[in-house]
Amino acid sequence: MQEGYQNLPIDIQTSKLLDWLVDRRHCNLKWQSAALEIRRKINAAIQDMPENEEIKQLLSGSYIHYFHCLRIIEVLKGTEASTKNIFGRYSSQRMKDWQEIVWLYEKDNVYLAEIASQLVRNVTYEIPSLKKQISKFQQLQQEFSRKETDCVNHAADLRNKFYASCKQYGITGQNVKQELLALVKDLPSSLSSIGEEIESLSEPIRLYQACVQFVCDTSEEVEVLPLLRHIQTKGNTTVYEWRTGFKPSEIESPESVQPRDVVESNTEEMIDWGDFGGETTTASDGIDYGISIESGDQSDGIDWGISLEPSTMEADLRGGTDGIDWGDAGTSPVEIEIVESGSQAKEQTSQGMDYVLDYRKPRHEFVFSLTHLEIFLSQRAVELSEEADVLSVSQFQLAPPILQAQSKEAAIAMVTAVKDLIDRLTNLKMQHLFLIHASPRYVDRVDELLRQQLKQADLLLEKQQTAVRKRQEALKEQAALEPKLDLLIQRTKEQQKLIEADVSKRYSNRPVNLMGVSI
Repeated sequence: MQEGYQNLPIDIQTSKLLDWLVDRRHCNLKWQSAALEIRRKINAAIQDMPENEEIKQLLSGSYIHYFHCLRIIEVLKGTEASTKNIFGRYSSQRMKDWQEIVWLYEKDNVYLAEIASQLVRNVTYEIPSLKKQISKFQQLQQEFSRKETDCVNHAADLRNKFYASCKQYGITGQNVKQELLALVKDLPSSLSSIGEEIESLSEPIRLYQACVQFVCDTSEEVEVLPLLRHIQTKGNTTVYEWRTGFKPSEIESPESVQPRDVVESNTEEMIDWGDFGGETTTASDGIDYGISIESGDQSDGIDWGISLEPSTMEADLRGGTDGIDWGDAGTSPVEIEIVESGSQAKEQTSQGMDYVLDYRKPRHEFVFSLTHLEIFLSQRAVELSEEADVLSVSQFQLAPPILQAQSKEAAIAMVTAVKDLIDRLTNLKMQHLFLIHASPRYVDRVDELLRQQLKQADLLLEKQQTAVRKRQEALKEQAALEPKLDLLIQRTKEQQKLIEADVSKRYSNRPVNLMGVSI
């Protein structure tokens, strides 16, 4: 029974260790005031210590407690042996100081309360705090590492988007603005090439015309797709020639075409307003406006239809009919067209100089005609793909040979050719070229948008470098804290064993377990 009792362990909760020692009167409740006096004496004693490697290790990097003091005395017994007298006492002040410190520690078991307090503080606060800091720096490293990857990936995506956009525009991206402006110079030749390729659509156009004429049941030739037929026969002519049927006497070369805003900005410098105070221009130097100029005294002026003879002038003043011809007798009234300001006005005033495919409205009509032709051919291909029934066979018995001789393969080939032309005129690159041709400010906007992608990519790379630097700083902080944590855990485990051994001696060497020391 007695032996069984001796083997029963004493389990003490670490968080309540100090209270347990005070309650069982192993320590005094006011031990802290005695501990402060001991700390003061220790600080004074360590100022005069012998050169010894073990003592240096004991005094560095840790909180000196009672058991350290015992070990220091053991070392001093060797270094201060010459000061020992015949009575076994040491005359060395160093030894006397440390012996006094040990005596003060042992009085009322101050050392046990102090080391228990250190153990509780380490387990409850110090070790969890260091672990939390290390975990925080590890988390920061992961976040910064993720930011590095994200920044690099996003920067690469932006650069890929930049080069993809440049590829859509048909440029390399070395100098966006200059390359875009250079593309406009090739626009007229590209449009002329498209106009020349319309000749290959002669058969689809004839097929469509034959179908319309057959459906309308008329012997007269029906004119379909007029603009398409015009470009097929004459190419990409001027708008003036398309609308009037006559070639203009002078046209601007396609190679010299500039974006409209550039031309308009120089318009005032190009116009000769004449010298109001000097000589007047003759009719041979200017534009023929269809106003007849008779020889004689009026050869230098313009006949406005006003007689300057005195009798006629008087009649005019009296309201006679022999003066100004107001155009209200037997003639139709003059029609005045009001042109809206803006891009519409620009197009209407420049319609005689532009080519059909350069001009927005005819170009849209041209694309619409191609789309109309594509829909017809697609429907015809579908019809030819289906099995012919009796009704459709009977309907096409009287159709022209060109309709009866059509095959599904030929119709599909025609659809492909028409779609190719539509795509060449409406793809993204051509849309941008038309916008650039209409306004150089569009070039500036495109240039700024593309350059903004590169700027954002550069900013992301700068952020990536910042993330690298912060990740390295967090790694250094972690590397500095980990040795401290390891040392603190080691010393805490030592303190745990010392306390368990000391308390065990007080209870006839019964086993003592400090519970809750999870380090």
